[in-house]
Amino acid sequence: MSGTSALAAPCQAAEPRTRPWKLSPYSLPWHMLRIAGSCALPLIMWFALGRVVRWGLLLLAATVSHGSWYQARLVLTVFLFTLVVMTSLATTVGMLYVIRGALMETRARRAAGEGHESIFGAFNRTALLFSGIYMTWGFVLQDVRDFMAIDYSRTPDIMFLDAFTGEDSHVMQGLTNLGLVPSVVGMVLAYALKTVAGRKHEVNEGRFSGIVAAFGELTFVFYGINVIAAAVETRTGWMGSRTALAALNEWVTDAQANVPGFAAVSEFVGEVWPHVVEALILPLTWLTVGVLAYGAYVEDTESTLKGTRLEAVAEHGKRRTHTMTRRVAARLTAGWSERWIPLINAFRLTARGGAPLFGLFALCYVGLQVGSDYLGRAGRYLLASDKPYFWIVTDVPVDFVADLVTTTLTMCLIAATFDLAATRKRLDG
Repeated sequence: MSGTSALAAPCQAAEPRTRPWKLSPYSLPWHMLRIAGSCALPLIMWFALGRVVRWGLLLLAATVSHGSWYQARLVLTVFLFTLVVMTSLATTVGMLYVIRGALMETRARRAAGEGHESIFGAFNRTALLFSGIYMTWGFVLQDVRDFMAIDYSRTPDIMFLDAFTGEDSHVMQGLTNLGLVPSVVGMVLAYALKTVAGRKHEVNEGRFSGIVAAFGELTFVFYGINVIAAAVETRTGWMGSRTALAALNEWVTDAQANVPGFAAVSEFVGEVWPHVVEALILPLTWLTVGVLAYGAYVEDTESTLKGTRLEAVAEHGKRRTHTMTRRVAARLTAGWSERWIPLINAFRLTARGGAPLFGLFALCYVGLQVGSDYLGRAGRYLLASDKPYFWIVTDVPVDFVADLVTTTLTMCLIAATFDLAATRKRLDG
């Protein structure tokens, strides 16, 4: 994707006279549509090119995962799948980058002599933390499902044919069948790569250090999955027999039987939590990506506490805590920090734009996802045919158009929300 920056320059828009109603949180839908209309062409180009490259890499990875020298092929398959994820990251950052010129905040920064940044700089700064968000919040699962689907569609009958002959077809297993030794070697190399590049990125050395560190981080995770699968083949039974886990399950069972209301509360939380994730946390996660791409603060815990009463408490604890203790605590809470700290920072930025802004953003995000489902259904209904298997031909363009519209409007929604929040914060001093 690095060679595509010349295809679509950042969208520039003449700066209009800012009217009070344009800064209102309730102008968010109009602001989103204005950005989409002024930057439609570069957004479509980035999405189409990213989707073509992504599906090309998926098809290549699925093809490579079968044949002689099977373990060597799987090493290459994991490498190609990492490129698939990096392509998704590059496409998202590219789409956000090309519309930054249409934002009021960007024009204000450039008028003050700031905000001039190449797409490589934006991607290098965004890639490492973006990869952590991409993995911890499960966005990579869609890439895995697409890999399995395209691997199955290549030879849809081979699984049944090999089942009769007693052979393993290895269909849809290209990401998890890598042996223990090559997986460990891959993990060690990936860890060394991400460590060296990550340290350079921390001190702002190397033009592509963040991109290389993100690649090493993703590769380390994918090879690590194979290490776990190879070393613990009966991991489900093994985990279930652990004393601590057995005691926890027994405690939960006793609590449900003896604590009044515990079963009802746990059932209610189990039903509501997925909707909370879909309606609030996922929109906030994508907003965090936009904040990252546009260079606002989301990096660490200190920036989260800054300006709050907890800042003094944290400073007091830091002075009284041993250095080794702080390092161990940082390691133990690294996963929590990568998962929640960027979201908290993005929420703080949006909250400064007003509670209605975040509420309307979440409502518009959910509306776009629901509209995408109906758009896909409408396309399948209009292209329906009585010819057998004709849906195999029509589903691809229908899904492409639905994803194009949804993704483009979602990126514009993220940019518009950031623009309103950042502009209101700047004007309020």
